Formats: sequence, structure tokens, C-alpha cells
Amino acid sequence: MQQREERDFWIAILPWFLGLFLFTGGPVIASLVFSFTDWTGLNLSGFIGFKNYRDLLVEDLVFWETVYNTFYYTFGSVLLGTLGALFVALLLNQNLPGTYFLRLIYYLPSIASGVAISILWIWLFNPNVGLVNYLLVKLLPIDAGPAWLSSQTWSKPALILKSTWGIGANMIIILAGLQGVPQSLYEAARIDGANAFDEFRNVTLPMLSPVLFFVIVISTINAFQILTDILVMTQGGPGTSTYMLVYYIYQNAFQYLKMGYASALAWILFTIILALTLLQLWGSRRWVYYEGET
Repeated sequence: MQQREERDFWIAILPWFLGLFLFTGGPVIASLVFSFTDWTGLNLSGFIGFKNYRDLLVEDLVFWETVYNTFYYTFGSVLLGTLGALFVALLLNQNLPGTYFLRLIYYLPSIASGVAISILWIWLFNPNVGLVNYLLVKLLPIDAGPAWLSSQTWSKPALILKSTWGIGANMIIILAGLQGVPQSLYEAARIDGANAFDEFRNVTLPMLSPVLFFVIVISTINAFQILTDILVMTQGGPGTSTYMLVYYIYQNAFQYLKMGYASALAWILFTIILALTLLQLWGSRRWVYYEGET
């Protein structure tokens, strides 16, 4: 009977294993092999060793600019997105009328079509008739707002601002974490004379730190893979001010037909994300508190 159950188990998961191997594991291994070749997607001249990696790290100045741009965008979008999601979650954690409807409203943009949202933000960032500059001129003592997507200085900040449109998913995760904080801890803090800020700093943040850590790690990984906004809104411009790593991979693979070079880029991106994730895991020991730990 046990042998039959084991056989049925393996038969049941076999399609999943086949899909994993054919559509995920296989392409990953193939990309590693191709990164050591000059494959164009159409023909393969031969093995060239570490030439793609050497060209990227030593000779390709655009690569280093894409690395800088990607780190700039990732830091800004993760910081602003996490703080924004936390702020909105704190507001929506109140027992007030209409909070369920507001949660829905804040979450909906995160599941909307990426291309449609990018086109919407192109109009919002229009330097002449866009709503963003209109509000800036009305609220601040300035005559005109930035050129945003047409400016090498403001193009990356514009993409960071646009990324806050999708804080709904992280807001839901943080909100769930807030609702899991025991009320007895707040009651004990009030008995000790703590005010609202003391409760937030000494109760909410420590209890919420595992959730915030998860949000930061996932947001960092997602930010490093930005592509749709670049393709629709900037195409890497002005100049190369919004060249990001995934966009550079896309260009080399499908526009320049340098599949081997693009594969090397993809593995360097994987190495960067892996290193950052491990660094975050190491640093989490200093500030993440798990309930039950002493």
C-alpha cells in the first residue's frame, strides 16, 4: 500500500518536474553555457571562454552605467515604497468607517496592467500639461516643474516616483503583520506611560520587523528586474540615464542578437541579486526580531 502511494505521488508530480526542467531549469543551465560562447540566437561560432565577462567588466562602460542606474533606482524605489506602504498600512489599520473600501482602492493599482499604467504616468509627467508639474507649480513657489522623463537629471527620480503606484501589495502584507501584533503589548506599554510614538518605536516596529524584512528583500529583487517602465516610458533615455540591467540584457539579446553576451549579463545580475540578498540576511540579525527569541 505504501509503495503504491509513493508511486502515485511521483506520477502526480512528474508533470511539474518536467515543466520545471524544460521551462526553468533547462533554460537557466543553457544560459550559463551560452555565456561562454558568442551565440547570436541564429548561429554559434564556438566557445570563447570568459571573453564576454571580461568585456563586460573591463571594456563596456555602458554596463557600469547601467549598474549605477539600477542601484540608484533600487535604493530609491525600495526606500520610498517601503515607507509609503508602511504609512498607508498604519492609516488603514484603524477601526474607522470605509477602511475596507480604501484598502481595495490602494491595492487595485498593483494588479493593473503595467503597460497601461506606464502610459498613464507618461501623461502625468508631461512637463507642459502633466498633472504632476501642475500641482508643483500650484503648491510651490516655482514657475515651472522639472522636465522629468526628458531630463537626464530627473528621469530616474521620475521612475522612482512612479514605482510608488504599486505599493498596494506590500501594504497588504504589512497590514497583515500589524493585525498580528498582540494588543496586550500595547496595553502593557500604555500602563508604563508610553505615548503613541513610544508604542510605534518599541512595540510596532520590533514586532513588524520580520514582515518589513520580507518586504525589503522582495522589493529589492523586483526593483533590480525593472523592464516594462523602461521599454514604455524612456527606452533607456535621455541618453543612457535610465539604462537598467534587465533593459541592457533585453537590448543585447533581442536587438543586437548578442545572446552569449546577454547571458553573461544575466548571470552577473543574478550574482548581484544573490550577494545583496545574502547581505540583507546577514544584516537582519541586527534588527529583525522574531517572537519567541530571547
